[in-house]
Amino acid sequence: MFAPTFAVAAALAPPPPPPRGGGEFDHFVVVDFEATCERGRRIYPQEIIEFPAVLVDAATGRLVSAFRAYVRPRHHPRLTDFCRELTGITQGDVDAGVGLAEALLRHDEWLQAAGAKGGGGRFAVVTWGDADCRTMLEQECRFKGIAKPAYFDRWVDLRVHFEAAFGGGGVAGGRRVKLQEAVKAAGLEWSGRLHCGLDDACNTARLLI
Repeated sequence: MFAPTFAVAAALAPPPPPPRGGGEFDHFVVVDFEATCERGRRIYPQEIIEFPAVLVDAATGRLVSAFRAYVRPRHHPRLTDFCRELTGITQGDVDAGVGLAEALLRHDEWLQAAGAKGGGGRFAVVTWGDADCRTMLEQECRFKGIAKPAYFDRWVDLRVHFEAAFGGGGVAGGRRVKLQEAVKAAGLEWSGRLHCGLDDACNTARLLI
């Protein structure tokens, strides 16, 4: 269970758009991790502290379910002031959180319960950029000896497809397009709190749709 933020409540409310026909996937699982951080330097090892996901029905474009687990960091258990201000995550959130292995297990159970796994269902993980799966999740699982589900080994980088469709250089002047910039360029309004992982995942899902 999770407490819906404004972005989740708003995203789940609208009626679905008309179906677009069959495709390669039945669902998309949009993730956006938040991790331990410090102003001006990288914390090592960096650890995930918010594990959110949003499930999108690929046929209708509807956001059908959401998941969030706060994760308790092992090596830097006290969040920095900068991290708390940036993400809105409190020390109490992570102190009451679970280990990364438990968060992965709960996420997998959520996918099962939501009908995205089993019965021949096909889904793809979607991220904004490669950092979530290639860097944060992969490196932390390796460092801690955690086995992650195989579906996190492949993902759709939505930023690549956005830049192909909208022209990234025109939006960001040749640099990598930030999610908030992409949402605006697509004619959408940002919903929720920037750097709240669940709100970021919801906005990425709206951009995907």
